[in-house]
Amino acid sequence: MSTMPNSTEGSTKKLTLKALRDKKGREKITAITAYDALFARIFDGEVDVILIGDSLNMSFGGHKDTTSLSLEHIIYHTQAVCRKAKSSFLIADMPFGTYSTRDSALKNATKLIKATQVDALKLELTSKKLHIVEALIDEGIAVMPHIGLMPQYIKAEGGYKIKGRDERESKELLESALAFEQAGAFGLLLEGIIAPCATAITQKLQIPTIGIGSGAGCDGQILVWSDMLGLFDDLNPKFVRTYLQGASIIKQAVRDYASDVRSQSFPNEQESY
Repeated sequence: MSTMPNSTEGSTKKLTLKALRDKKGREKITAITAYDALFARIFDGEVDVILIGDSLNMSFGGHKDTTSLSLEHIIYHTQAVCRKAKSSFLIADMPFGTYSTRDSALKNATKLIKATQVDALKLELTSKKLHIVEALIDEGIAVMPHIGLMPQYIKAEGGYKIKGRDERESKELLESALAFEQAGAFGLLLEGIIAPCATAITQKLQIPTIGIGSGAGCDGQILVWSDMLGLFDDLNPKFVRTYLQGASIIKQAVRDYASDVRSQSFPNEQESY
């Protein structure tokens, strides 16, 4: 039985790993990214999962991709999120290059877990690195593999490529998903996979899938918060639904503030000591 009510709104209970897995086939999983204490506090309990994603390297760091993010950076941001998010299940990304071998994965994952107490880790990989997932799980670390379009692989693949378009690729994705489930993964993130393929994977697995750009057939959905709130427009993926024109609203508020300062209407007598 879930440790949280069907709606996470206003919840003060911590969503457990078991409760998250139990949502499969019962209730869609809601997930969003967060990178700091301010937004973690706002999002906490409103969604099931908060991901401290390496996407922060682009939307916050100004880089063109995620690959230059360091372990120290993800630890810093994960610590900030963990300080204020007490209800949602927390997952942190393992940065590019921090889990290329079994030994480096164990060393860096252990460091990240100890420094932050995050609930689980997400890794972008294929089933060729199944042994890395197995090693982390054997160490007692909850792991969510990320398959399909993997941003950490864009240099090798020459850009962002949608996956599962042909029978061979669809079969490979399904085989990878089943292998990760057998290895003990608690769930899978499916990115940029054509909807019929992602749906087929979801239906074959006993563990939940969270999709991004992979259609409605996944067990849950995740969006990068700055995309969803209209604050980051360097990229405009087809799958993003913008729920707030955040950049425009904030710019207008800043203009109003600057105007009030210049006109000397701020601060007024009530706003002064």
